Amino acid sequence: MKRILNFLLLGLCLSSCLGGKYMANYALRPPVHGIADIERTRAKADSLLPGSTAWYDDLKAQGVMRDTFIVGHNDYRVHAVYAPAKHPCKAQGTALIIHGYGDNHLVFLYLARMYRDQLNYNILMPDLQYHGYSEGDSIQMGWLDRIDVLNWINVAYGLYPNDFMVLHGVSMGGATVMMTSGEHLPDYVRCFVEDCGYNSVRGQFAKDLKETFPFIPKDLLNSASIVTKRRHGWYFSEADCSKALAKCEKPMLFIHGDADDFVPFDNLQKNYDAKKRGYKEMWVAEGAVHANSYAKHPEEYTRRVSNFLKTVHNMIEDGSIYDK
Repeated sequence: MKRILNFLLLGLCLSSCLGGKYMANYALRPPVHGIADIERTRAKADSLLPGSTAWYDDLKAQGVMRDTFIVGHNDYRVHAVYAPAKHPCKAQGTALIIHGYGDNHLVFLYLARMYRDQLNYNILMPDLQYHGYSEGDSIQMGWLDRIDVLNWINVAYGLYPNDFMVLHGVSMGGATVMMTSGEHLPDYVRCFVEDCGYNSVRGQFAKDLKETFPFIPKDLLNSASIVTKRRHGWYFSEADCSKALAKCEKPMLFIHGDADDFVPFDNLQKNYDAKKRGYKEMWVAEGAVHANSYAKHPEEYTRRVSNFLKTVHNMIEDGSIYDK
């Protein structure tokens, strides 16, 4: 009987290990990614704001939109594009725009156009590791991405050395922004905009697991987390926006569509409540599904972001930005 029990235990362990490996690969190493996925994302960019890729291609042809590469986390070569404000001499600051899961900088050209052409900000848009033209062995869900973002902050300041920078991310990019907000940042990083970011990787994966594989036990998340730690250097539990937001003192605008069922709407309140110090705003985009708040309400989205940035500028001028 003891031998049978040991055999069953071994079988369960092997099953858990194999299941953890499968789940880690499924979530963090989708087969179609990077350069192979560029054409899909070009089409997605135009679906969110018609004419986006033509605008982008024109700026590229003029030499206004340029590419740059740096060595990122784990020595992978990572990519970004950048462009000056439409009226460089009157630039209001610099916007670092961060894309979501499975996408790349092209998808968020609507934000690039908003910041550059309407709000007159310089822009820099990185491809996170395993996306776009960046190298990488896996999706990092914002946690290790924050290390590369810290480097891109320095690059952006080197290109456009002004005293106002905003970090704006959508979906996984929103989570990346929140995780970055808890780091020690230069004074010129003034504020953040997070749009429909998840509160924690573990919480998001648990939700996805329940919907995609309803008969698989939740304990497999633990196995997948251990596999991720061994392969990629982080546990799911580390990637928690609440922990980072608790350390954030700089202003932040939180955006979420109330029809979002991919990153559930209740993540908005969790994230908002987790930021205990410093100025914050919340906007609920009525009727917007996941990562669709701009497409649903382009004028209001632009107005909300613009007013938030103006508020932060005013707070800097009168010194109230330093009030806790």
